[in-house]
This record gives sequence, structure tokens and C-alpha cells, in this order.
Amino acid sequence: MASSKVPALDWSWGTTPATAAALIAGGAYSTAAVGAATGLPASYALLVGAAGAAAQAGADLYQRRPHGHIAARCAGWLATGGWTAVALAEHTVLTWATTGKWAAGTAVGMTLARGLVRAEETARTERTSRRLQKWANGQAKDWHERLHRLFRLDGHEIEGVKPWAGDVGYTVRVLMPSEAPELPADAIRKLAVDLKLPKGGSIQILDGEVYGQILIRVTAKDVLAETIDFPEDVTETSIYQRIQLGLLPDAEPADFPLTDVCALEIGQTGSGKSNTINVTNGQLLRTVDAVVWHLDVTGAGISLPWLRSWAVDGTVDRPLIDWTADTIEEAHIMLDVAIAAINTRKAAYQDLMHDADDDKIPVSPQVPAIIIVVDEIAELPYEILTKLDTVVDTGRAARVRTVISGLRATQDVITAAIKKQSRVRIGMRVSDPEELNHLFPTGRTRLNPKAAAHKGSGFLSAPDEDDVDSEPTPFKCFRIKPKVINTIAPKLAARRPAVDAISLDTAPGRYYASRWGRILPRLYKDKKLSPATLPYTELEILRPPLDAVNGLPLTGKGQPRNSDAPRPATSGPAAERPARFGSDALASLLKAPTATATEAAPAPEDGEGPEVIRAEFGRVLEQAGNLTNPVPRLLADAHQHVVAAGGRMHTADLATRLNMDPLLLGTELGKLLRAVGIERPGKGTVRAGADNESKPGYQQETLAAALRAYADRHAA
Repeated sequence: MASSKVPALDWSWGTTPATAAALIAGGAYSTAAVGAATGLPASYALLVGAAGAAAQAGADLYQRRPHGHIAARCAGWLATGGWTAVALAEHTVLTWATTGKWAAGTAVGMTLARGLVRAEETARTERTSRRLQKWANGQAKDWHERLHRLFRLDGHEIEGVKPWAGDVGYTVRVLMPSEAPELPADAIRKLAVDLKLPKGGSIQILDGEVYGQILIRVTAKDVLAETIDFPEDVTETSIYQRIQLGLLPDAEPADFPLTDVCALEIGQTGSGKSNTINVTNGQLLRTVDAVVWHLDVTGAGISLPWLRSWAVDGTVDRPLIDWTADTIEEAHIMLDVAIAAINTRKAAYQDLMHDADDDKIPVSPQVPAIIIVVDEIAELPYEILTKLDTVVDTGRAARVRTVISGLRATQDVITAAIKKQSRVRIGMRVSDPEELNHLFPTGRTRLNPKAAAHKGSGFLSAPDEDDVDSEPTPFKCFRIKPKVINTIAPKLAARRPAVDAISLDTAPGRYYASRWGRILPRLYKDKKLSPATLPYTELEILRPPLDAVNGLPLTGKGQPRNSDAPRPATSGPAAERPARFGSDALASLLKAPTATATEAAPAPEDGEGPEVIRAEFGRVLEQAGNLTNPVPRLLADAHQHVVAAGGRMHTADLATRLNMDPLLLGTELGKLLRAVGIERPGKGTVRAGADNESKPGYQQETLAAALRAYADRHAA
């Protein structure tokens, strides 16, 4: 197995001018010492000195350095060659006199080299400043005349013209006259035509720092249309630094903070949403003080590219993603651990916060932040969303934050807590502008999706350096590909911190150590795992017991770590294994009371009584439960079939199992769910079947929530 800590050879010439001069002098002394002992002719030293001077002159002329600087550098080469030749001829290199002359010459050379470079840098900066000033003066003159010609302005003043990075545009600062403080409504179009901007160019007019001042931003190059590769620089960063996703139209960084706020990302299929998540992963993994957890119950697609180097290739010895929840059950365990860590951290690190004089935990490699990246939120059941709400509401001081992603920015997908706490909002390309306006409630002009029409582009709103939320601005996300991920993985793996022991010293924390033993066999069914995974999979695999009624993992939230999680009291064969969601225990619980009630309390002839039975489309449906068994029979049967199918089932397939018309089934189940206030996530669409296609259907968690609601209502 290859190690991620193998040092790499650096063949670059990373020397300063002073050290370069010292290296040349050292080479001359070594040559003189060895040459004197071996009889090296002195003429060789003169030849080398002359060749060095000629090469130096050629390089300096190519770089257009001053002639005086060229002469000084050539003189240094000739002096070095002359000293070496004299030392070889007289065999005096090891005398104090010769060594003293060499040391003095070396000091002069180092000082001269440093001085020449500084003088050249100063001269270069001055030339650049003069060139920019000349350009700005010319632009100011042109813009003064342009504004007068197009809008008949008088008394206006061009206060400055500032170019952007990458020569993609510039900003004109204009002080408007009092009688005309604003440009007319058609100013943008007139200016664009007058400037003859190319396709992708644009004009933006903003308010300045004082009343009467406007900023005219001219984009001469369409940054959003270009593919911008993920930066090769993967040096260490901190979670306190802003996370850069890409570039703004003016080529400035499109970034956001994540220590105190959560992030919400929306984008339709094909918009580049997955790439944006991977870019976020890459930037988070550059940090040395944050661990990354993934929650993706649709196949862990956001994790697999980052786990390959560890789980399959074995090129790194630790997983870049610290934890991946690929199933609903694993998601419950992860969020239980996160919530318990939030509660534990707040009390355990009081001294740390006192020393830092902050009401939030200071993050470090020893006490890292925990960032939970969630994908496909529409596929998550109500219970998971509730726990996510708890994390986003309570995790700020404990440094547990979320980055949540979904296909749609609608109220039925994004909970109120997630939207409120996610001050960082990223909207990738969508077809419906209403979704952008729901994600970015600007209260003023409505966003135009055409402003970010290119794939991989979107809108970003985030707190700035002064903690003021910015207006949604178009940006272009970096492009990161799987091979790039494999290339940078060894560099990123070496800096991954570990979750602090205090965060795991909870009842749910006992299931953290064996997480990969539960997860990897599911993710890599047909692939051989690398030896690098053995330290993580050879542990005893712990699985929390599941509640016999609702199927939720019993991780022991709120209990001491040394106590056992409560187990359902069972007897007989069922006691040998915990009952799973929708198990035989639940089925027997629902069936037995029904038979008793039917025999003991038959319905009256007029159809009124504890049991109401009516016929629709030629089929008798038990629409409501009876006094002994409050759970409707149709709901219980549907729940059992969905569980048997793996937890998700399309409406058409469920109707076939129940021998019903799909339209009738959807109507009746809809009434039963609405009667107890249960809504299906994602507008009722689920991924199920062999093709994993998204169609209307039901999840076992939704039906189980309705079963509990009926039972609770009866108990009340």
C-alpha cells in the first residue's frame, strides 16, 4: 500500500538572488580546492567565467534589464572566474589570504544581487503604475465625453477607473451632478451599444459610497461562459477562511464563510449541482480543522469519488470523508451522534471558550469543526429532516454546520429552519425563475435565470467580511473531475483531522468506530477493498437495535454512555433479532386487535358504529379504524408492502400488490395521510424499482409516521 506521506522531489529553482550568488561562489571555491589537488588548468576557470558572463548578458538583454545591471552581473561572473583561475594557478585556495578575498567577494556579490533585483522590481512596478495611470486617464477622458454625448450630462466628474483582474473588465466611478443624480432607464443598453461590447459582455450600474456617486461596471469578457478548472493549489487552509466555489463575473473569488452559518444549494438535474458539491468537498478537505461527513441516501454519489483512493486504489491510508450515511438507518445514527456531540461540546469546552473570550468553540485540528454535507434532501423522511433542523438550529456554537443540497427550492422540500439558518444560498441553473425568487427573497428586482445560463454557473448570496448578506450575484463554479480528485487525494488525506474524543463520548458515539464496517460492504459489493480499509473494518461492528413500532435506530440519545440502549420486550423467535421497520411484530400488532374487534363488535346494519365501511369503484375499503385498533387497514397493508419492497414503492406497483386501481389508491391513501397531517416529501415522488426511476410513490417512513399519528390520536 502506498503511503500518502512519501516526500516528493522538487526540481524547481526556488532560490533567491542572494542564495544564487552564494551558490555560484561556493561552486567556485569547491572547483578551486578540488582542481588544485588534481591539476585542473587555470584556463578552464576563465572559460567557465566567460561563458557564464555571456549567458547572463543574453538572459538580461532578453528580459530588457538596464545596461548598468547587465554590466554588473557580467562583472560578477568574470570576477568569479578570475579568482578561481588565480587560485588554481598558484595552488593557494586553502590559504587565509585567498579565502578572505573569496569571502569578501561572496558578500559583495550577494549584496549586489539583492540590490539589483529590488531596483528592477521597483522600476517594473513604477512602469506598470505609469502604464495603468495612462490607461485610466485615457478611459476617464473617453467616459466623460461619452456620458455627455449619450445623456447630455454637464457638471459630472470621472473620479477614477479601476481595472479588474484578468483583463475581464473595469469599474468607472462617476460623481453625478445634483440636477441629474441618476442615469436614465435605458442607459445600460445605450452604453453597451456605444462600447460595442462582445457577446457575453455587460454593463452594471450600482450606487456608490456616497449619494450622487455611481459605479459603472463594464464586463468585456464573459467569465461565466468559460470552463474554469479546479485550482491546482491545494495548500493547507482553515475553516475560518472563506470557501471558494469559483469566480464572479469580474474574476473575483466567489466564496462564502461556513464557521457560523449553514449553506443551502439548489439546482436542477444537469445544472452542475453535483460538480458544485464536489468543489465544496475539495475546498473543505483542504482545511486542517474540519471533518467532513456526508449524508446521501441515494447511493452515496457525493462520497464515492473521494473514497476511491482509500477504499479501492489504496493510495491513501485514511478516508478523506470521515463518515458517509448511505441509508436512512445510517443517517439516523450519524445525526444522533452529531446532536449528542453538540450537547456535549457546549458543556465540555467552556474553559476553551473562556480562554478564547468567545461564546463559540475555537476550532483547531484537535477540536475540529464538523461539516455535514447533505445531498438530495427531497429523498429524506420527516424524522431525518427534524434532526437536521435540530443540527442547524443548535450547532452554531458547537461548530457543527451543514451544507444541504436539493433539486428544488420549494417549501415542500426545504424546511423553514433550514432555509432560515442557511445564510449562504447557492442557486444553480433552474428552468423556473420562481424557484430562484423563493431561494433569494431579495424584495426588489426579481432574478433573471438568463444571467447565469451557462452550465456550471449560478447565483450566490453569502455574508461578506462585515457579516452583511450580499445580493445574489452570478458566478461560475470551478470544474473538478474524478482524475483530478484522485491526483489531489494523497495531498489532502495527510492533513485530515480526527473527531475529538469528547464529541464521541456519548451514547450514540459508540457506533462511530465501526461505521465503515457497516457502510463499505454496501457501497462496494462487487469490488475488492484495499488493505488500507482493514484498520477501519476489522473492528467489532455495532448496530443499534431498532424500535419495534417505528423502526428508528435506538442509539441511546440522552443516556449515559455505559448504559445499554432499550430493547423491545419480545419472546419466542422474534426475540432472537430486533424487529425492523414494518416487521412481523408491527404486522401482528395491527392484525390481532382487528380480528378481535370484528368478532366482538360487528357493524350495525345502518353502517354506523365504531367501524365505518363504504364501497367505491366496486371495492370495499376500511377507511377508518375501530376503537380497539385505531390504524386503518389500508394504511397498514400499504405499509407492509412498501417495507417488503425495500422501503420505497411506486404507486402503480403498490396498487398492483393491493389489487386496486392506482388512482383510487392514491386518493384513499392521500385522505388517510392528510387526516393526521402527514405530507409526503418531494411532492410524493420516490426513486424505486429496478431502474431507480423517480415517480409518484410512498416511503416506509411516511406511512409509519401516519401509523404512529393514528395510534397517538387514539391514545389521546
